[in-house]
Amino acid sequence: MNLKLTTTLQTRLPTQNGDFILHYYQTNQDDKEHLALVKGTVFGQENVPVRVHSECLTGDVFGSRRCDCGEQLNRAMQFIETSGCGVVLYLRQEGRGIGLFHKLQAYNLQDNGLDTVDANLALGHLADEREYDVAAAILNSLNIRSVALLTNNPAKIDALNDLGIKVVARLPLEIEANQDNIDYLKTKAVKMAHLLTENYCES
Repeated sequence: MNLKLTTTLQTRLPTQNGDFILHYYQTNQDDKEHLALVKGTVFGQENVPVRVHSECLTGDVFGSRRCDCGEQLNRAMQFIETSGCGVVLYLRQEGRGIGLFHKLQAYNLQDNGLDTVDANLALGHLADEREYDVAAAILNSLNIRSVALLTNNPAKIDALNDLGIKVVARLPLEIEANQDNIDYLKTKAVKMAHLLTENYCES
């Protein structure tokens, strides 16, 4: 079945990081609800700043220090507010696509010595099960001609390019490490090839 956006709705959303128009989406694939925070005029525009953010309840809502997700989301919103134009996509694929329950199981495995990749593998999952077809569909629905992607993850750039989204630039979105997420960031750099300026490979 080809993915199609089936339900859409827009509303004004003032936030602590600026004022956005919140776009609500559902698809013909499942009952998940995906969102886009849109700032300014993006229709038909080139080089639009875009953050493709996958849901992280623990980081985005509760401010978990085990990851950098919540800080990345806030930083992306602040950047787009300052730029006056851009989009934050919020995709409902918790825990790199494995879901909240399994992500919390993975946390316990990490507390017993596994890194984030090995914990996912131990639970019978891939290291990263996220997909970006919904992101591509939303960006196409907004008629964005090309994007400057806020990311440290080259695999995300490749995935969007493969789906026909023209990524013309990468905007780094690095968050300073803390004692609770330094191993998580090291795993991103060493095992998942994220582009981080801190040389975790030699730490």
